[in-house]
Amino acid sequence: MTAPGPVRIEVMDSSSRRRATRAKLYEAAVTLIAEQGFSATTVDEIAERAGVAKGTVYYNFKSKTELFEELLRFGVGLLTASLQEAADRTAERGGTKVEALDAMIRAGLVFIDRYPAFTQLYVAELWRTNRAWQSTLLVVRQQAVAVVETVLREGVEAGELSEEVDIPLTAAALVGMVLVAALDWQAFQRERSLDDVHGALSLLLHGRVSGRRD
Repeated sequence: MTAPGPVRIEVMDSSSRRRATRAKLYEAAVTLIAEQGFSATTVDEIAERAGVAKGTVYYNFKSKTELFEELLRFGVGLLTASLQEAADRTAERGGTKVEALDAMIRAGLVFIDRYPAFTQLYVAELWRTNRAWQSTLLVVRQQAVAVVETVLREGVEAGELSEEVDIPLTAAALVGMVLVAALDWQAFQRERSLDDVHGALSLLLHGRVSGRRD
């Protein structure tokens, strides 16, 4: 009778290989689409850039559109997880909600510095309304914004932030501020360090959200 252990290991190995393959396809797709646009990018090019056969793309995704939708889910999922981790770490050390927001701003900048091509693509797609994946984009965007909304809401409830704060709009504004400022940094102000950019946005946070004047 065959022991179950090796079978489980094989399944895990197969799953790991598939995740690795998908990661290659995501990286190839985001780079190509950022360079030349979605319509101009072909499955053949994605496969070639990823170093896999064309059939491998269709084994993992039914179409180029599905690949792009999953890419959006994957990328924004990473961003959302980074924001949540920053908030959780601040809470664990007893920090304030404003400190949590500040930590989330830095986490967002770190993410964008690591994945600039994805961020450019994501921001560009936010402004398009005729895409097949528009509903997917709205869902994943809200997941990221919701993390910030939660911290803002907790800050208002704890009395750290003014009750006049418009939570949905402020959360969207903070996420948008980080995205736009980081893209400007990447494109036009590369001489600045991440600490410089974070420091500037931190001043905006403390001046506009927390109401501090020091």
